[in-house]
Amino acid sequence: MNIFSHYAELVRAAILELHPGGEVGADLLQRCVVEPPRDSAHGDLATNAAMVLAKPLKTNPRALAESLGAVLARNDDIVSAEVAGPGFINLRLADGVWARVLKAVLESGTDFGRSVMGSGLKVNVEYVSANPTGPMHVGHCRGAVVGDALASLLDFAGYDVTREYYINDAGSQVDVLANSAFLRYREALGEDIGAIPEGLYPGDYLVPVGKALADEHGDALLAMSDAERLPLVKEATIAAMMELIRADLALLNVHHEEFFSERTLHARGEGNSSPIDRMLDELRARDFVYEGTLPPPKGQLPEDWEDREQTLFRATAFGDDIDRPLKKSDGSYTYFAADVAYFLSKYERGFKEMIFILGADHGGYVKRLEAVGRAISGGDAKVIVRLCQLVKLFRAGEQVTMSKRSGEFITLREVVEEVGCDPVRFMMLYRKNDAPLDFDFKKVTEQSKDNPVFYVQYGHARCSSVLRQAGEEFGDLDLSAKALSDIDFSGLTDSGERDIAAKLAAWPRLVESAAEAHEPHRVSFYLHELASALHSQWNKGKDSPQLRFINAEDRQTTLARLGLVRAVSLVLASGLGILGVAAPEEMR
Repeated sequence: MNIFSHYAELVRAAILELHPGGEVGADLLQRCVVEPPRDSAHGDLATNAAMVLAKPLKTNPRALAESLGAVLARNDDIVSAEVAGPGFINLRLADGVWARVLKAVLESGTDFGRSVMGSGLKVNVEYVSANPTGPMHVGHCRGAVVGDALASLLDFAGYDVTREYYINDAGSQVDVLANSAFLRYREALGEDIGAIPEGLYPGDYLVPVGKALADEHGDALLAMSDAERLPLVKEATIAAMMELIRADLALLNVHHEEFFSERTLHARGEGNSSPIDRMLDELRARDFVYEGTLPPPKGQLPEDWEDREQTLFRATAFGDDIDRPLKKSDGSYTYFAADVAYFLSKYERGFKEMIFILGADHGGYVKRLEAVGRAISGGDAKVIVRLCQLVKLFRAGEQVTMSKRSGEFITLREVVEEVGCDPVRFMMLYRKNDAPLDFDFKKVTEQSKDNPVFYVQYGHARCSSVLRQAGEEFGDLDLSAKALSDIDFSGLTDSGERDIAAKLAAWPRLVESAAEAHEPHRVSFYLHELASALHSQWNKGKDSPQLRFINAEDRQTTLARLGLVRAVSLVLASGLGILGVAAPEEMR
């Protein structure tokens, strides 16, 4: 039950009643929306219809608003339709509307607000995609949480979502990783390797990899040439690193359905051609590739810069700033060539939206990825890039810059093990992805109203506590959502109770707008507002006993309030589920 969509349809019907002659087209009607007013004191809903239509209809917006308001006011569920400002129409709804909202929440349970907006459109959300050269560090944390929550939000909004991790397992950094693991293999065989040479990965996380290689191969790898040994060591090391990465992400409640290997794009199969070769052939056939030169980079030229002819993708024809090289001077493919082939793979797998969650340092990739999307799909598929700003870690106000265990960087595992998965996930989503975020270990574990994750989880726990107490007070009552959906809500006459119902009514609209904007942080903001409304009403009951959720002397009003509390618990649980955060029944 989305009251905003419902009343938007009523507004459009009123417009067509006033102007049945076809003067108002479908496009204009779609621009007439219903949303919450900026100030709740002005009403329950507001529409911009008169302001949208006044100019095309060559009339005064306030006069049109008066006419529309008169038609709308005939509806039994609309108490008043008042014109405000240059032509807004503010609607006040009858109490029966809020009763139906509560009934809908209780009947739907945690599925209340689930939408069909996405119409099953296939969406690929790629996030994390860190180089498999070591454990996850805290820099990966925010993108992991944003991507995972966005995927859940889109699924809830009716999209067919695939969570994907792109394994950067090709290129020189993987050779360095394999050589680093081979050094640890020699160490496992008893050799004194001394200090780790500069240029290799020094982390102790490769020690178990070296031991596993020694257990499997004995000293046989020592006798092999580099060409024989490197593929074996590389395969084992990448597998071990991905197992480590999966375990780290699991601690954060992040799980991907697809792991796509970059090496498969370079692998030559039938006809001795690779997916990148085939991609290049396709782009050539469509005249999207040419042999040419690029202008020199702006600023001081690098010493090794050459004005040489290269194989270039016509990226500027699709909105990029410059054309992009697909081949290096030695004939090997650029990293960007793999990106193009990877996008082609996604498109061939049927995805119509490709969402990339990247770090803020990848801002330069946005235009080139969008250009690839336009070229490959011909506009049939959409590329969406969301950049995540860095997270600064603090402990009781002091910035944390060094890990006690690793000595080089703070691992994701360290953060989650210290404060827990729920605070990490919620706080990573309590700011918009492109806004800087400060994360204080002490503050996110405080049990106070100043800690957003505690405040919201405590809201759910408080609902559970109230329902438990009611069960003890009225042992004969069925307090299930199904039973409560059939009660009479007319006893909910306090303004705070009405505000909670209105906030619950806003959940379906919030889901759709957050999904459309690809902004899962809106969910955390909404949950905080809903929890705040609940806590405020509970506090009112402390001062005014007649407003308490449980009143042994008034079973009917108590039942209505318990229905309200149960509805709040369901929506809080639903929203926390989208964020990947637990909805506890009690707080310890």
